[in-house]
Amino acid sequence: MQNGSHADAPLNPGIVFDMVQAVQKTAALKAAIDLDIFTAVGQGPGDVASIARHAKASERGIRILCDFLVINGVLAKEAKSYKHTPNSAAFLDPASPACVASVAHFMSRPELIQGLTGLADVVRAGRTHLPGEGSVEPENPLWVEFAENMAPMMGPMAGPLGAVVLEGHEGPMHVLDIAAGHGLFGIEIAKQNKHAQVTGLDWAPVLRVALRNAEKAGVQDRYNMLPGSAFEVEFGGPYDAVLLTNFLHHFDKPTCVGLLKKVRSSLKPGGKAATLEFVPNEDRVSPPMSAGFAMTMLTTTASGDAYTFSELNAMYDEAGFNGVKSHPIPMSPHTIVMGNA
Repeated sequence: MQNGSHADAPLNPGIVFDMVQAVQKTAALKAAIDLDIFTAVGQGPGDVASIARHAKASERGIRILCDFLVINGVLAKEAKSYKHTPNSAAFLDPASPACVASVAHFMSRPELIQGLTGLADVVRAGRTHLPGEGSVEPENPLWVEFAENMAPMMGPMAGPLGAVVLEGHEGPMHVLDIAAGHGLFGIEIAKQNKHAQVTGLDWAPVLRVALRNAEKAGVQDRYNMLPGSAFEVEFGGPYDAVLLTNFLHHFDKPTCVGLLKKVRSSLKPGGKAATLEFVPNEDRVSPPMSAGFAMTMLTTTASGDAYTFSELNAMYDEAGFNGVKSHPIPMSPHTIVMGNA
């Protein structure tokens, strides 16, 4: 991936038109997922007529949409038939165990795209124009859909996070998973340590999704639910570890510090607090995916951000943690940041 500097690149107005028309790419991918195009292509024969029948759509519309997907490298075309590329076969065909179509569908939801409407006004205000606290408004039903759809993206992060938190620890332990969502991170702890008891904290409808995932993983007997807001419910404890996965970025620094203090008070001496975050470099423009996540926070929250490691380290320090370290996950935009009570 390139960093944010293009000072040495030749003059090219194409960058302007690419950005202007990028919305078409999002819309085309979402339409293809909604119409189940990738299943039709995978099953064959891949001609316009058969895909149109499968999608219950017009042949003209299917031809233009599929050609657009080919132009953008999502599909391949041989004569008049469409085929999968290696990437679309792996990541967009529902028949593939690595399919992330549900993730793409969630990320292109109207509620999230709406935050980009009138972006100049959002920039002037310095916060989302979505109602209330935006995506973190209490009991937001968006997070049920997040829990149901984002597992393919978050699942690969669970193994590395579990290994870092456990560091080979196999004895009895209690873990609190704050903003558990799909529950995969706490569930992974329970899978890696057969003696771990995990408590998932989130809104009640979200926790029902986590419990279903715990049942699928065979750890439901060691998975407990604590419904409510992380800022309001009593955590209980003391815990050996607390997980804060993809959560701190929704809030401003004072709010994060206050929550981390509450986390620290719930930990045993020497207990660990592990976050999973999009952590940009100190220049705040690289790597692109981690740094660019700040725009998502601007458009969907009142005060969230993509925090650098130095900013997260300062929050942990103010909350009374020590030994704060970062553990970047290879081939991922995520970094695990962990401190000791």
